[in-house]
Amino acid sequence: MHDMGEAEWERLLDQLNSGDCTPFLGSGACVGTLPTGTALSRDMARRWDYPFADDHDLPRVTQFAVMRYGDSVYVKRRICDELDAGGAPDFLDPLEPHALLASFPLPVYLTTNYDDFILRSLEAVGKSPNVAVCPWNKGLAYAEDLFSSEAGWNPKPEAPLIYHLHGNLRDPASLVLAEDDYLEFLTNLAVDGVAGGQRMLPTSILAALTRRPLLFIGYSLQDWTFRVLFHGLLKAVPGINRRRHVSVQLAPSLASTKADVLEVQRQLARYYEDWRISIFWGTAEEFCHELRRRMGPMP
Repeated sequence: MHDMGEAEWERLLDQLNSGDCTPFLGSGACVGTLPTGTALSRDMARRWDYPFADDHDLPRVTQFAVMRYGDSVYVKRRICDELDAGGAPDFLDPLEPHALLASFPLPVYLTTNYDDFILRSLEAVGKSPNVAVCPWNKGLAYAEDLFSSEAGWNPKPEAPLIYHLHGNLRDPASLVLAEDDYLEFLTNLAVDGVAGGQRMLPTSILAALTRRPLLFIGYSLQDWTFRVLFHGLLKAVPGINRRRHVSVQLAPSLASTKADVLEVQRQLARYYEDWRISIFWGTAEEFCHELRRRMGPMP
């Protein structure tokens, strides 16, 4: 059950081909290459002797480790080591999510992932991307010229901007990972730039969020991280809901009948209609196969 109609596909394809779209990448875009958040959380919970039943909750497990070791950067470095130990996808595979997105003339890529897969995908097709990390707390270094310039590096399809909202592996301290990190991120986002404070979203990112529709790949509408993040962005950047967005979503996992699952999907779709989000029910891989099919024969 994919639920996107022909008109929605036509609109999305035209927006991707014309560069009028901003991809927003989550951890589901890396399935099959990196461990899922649940798998990573349970693995680290065993290593850290996490005593509670919710060992699938990575922010909570990480928060426990921070309290245990008393050093958040040490804990984040351990997580970075685990992710670094994984492999990388085939960046020349036209059906791999990062590779497929890199093939379009898009000027900005937003991500809450810590990896550099979208960077390497863009470089693999001859582009010269620039990378910046969101300064979500005052202790993080940031590219001053990205924020001081009205154009914000003026990202272009041949030199796109990759903006890591939740940090990246090159700087473990930049990761939004533990519960305290998420709270600080959202609190600072709510007061972004107020009273001359340090900004989190430069002009070029604000434009990417408000002037172009968003394509979410790798998130779950039932996922707390997605809901809180997008709700926080709606509050901080109200113009986001002016365009029609698309989100690739896994069907709800229920120990119930197919009819019950379909009803939950309909309820979720109605709820997120207020956010102007059209839903493709399926994996990132299934979405890429369908998108590639609709693009027609490869040259």
